[in-house]
Amino acid sequence: YGLVLAGGKSSRMGKDKGLLNYHGMPQRDFLFNLVNSYCEKVFFSVRSDQKNELDNKPFIVDQNKYRGPFNGILSAHNQYSKVAWLVLACDLPLLNKETLSLLVRSRDVTKKATALATKETNLPEPLISIWEPSGLSSAVIHMETSESSCARKFLINSDIKIIYPKEDKLLYNANSIDEYKTAKSIIN
Repeated sequence: YGLVLAGGKSSRMGKDKGLLNYHGMPQRDFLFNLVNSYCEKVFFSVRSDQKNELDNKPFIVDQNKYRGPFNGILSAHNQYSKVAWLVLACDLPLLNKETLSLLVRSRDVTKKATALATKETNLPEPLISIWEPSGLSSAVIHMETSESSCARKFLINSDIKIIYPKEDKLLYNANSIDEYKTAKSIIN
């Protein structure tokens, strides 16, 4: 299944990152449509106060049981524990179909996850990944027994497959107004 993480507070941006328009529509809708090409079902991960904003698209409400991005990912896993999740965050304005197709084609079901990474950092991007059910079950245990809620640290210490996009910039995160403007200038 696909999961578009749209429930963050967007505090650094100052406005909802999922509603920003990079491609002629709200970013969360752009990502939903992009993921829909590859997944049997796609959901938005949202806060309870966002449920009425989604134009009848499927959603999973964050359970507020976990910290950070794991909140949305593990809320989805708790609802559908036997499926893998293709997870995308709303702050990925340069992500394209070619890169997402590479991720899907490169999936290794024998690993905990398949994650994109930049060549510059070689660090897995947990919010541009396919999480296998076994990886998410391990993440639940990790969240219950560890002080760290960092999804990246969990992936670094797990048996995962890392793949690289054609260009590092395709994994660009826009979390502030200046980064939004930079992304818009690259797109235009």
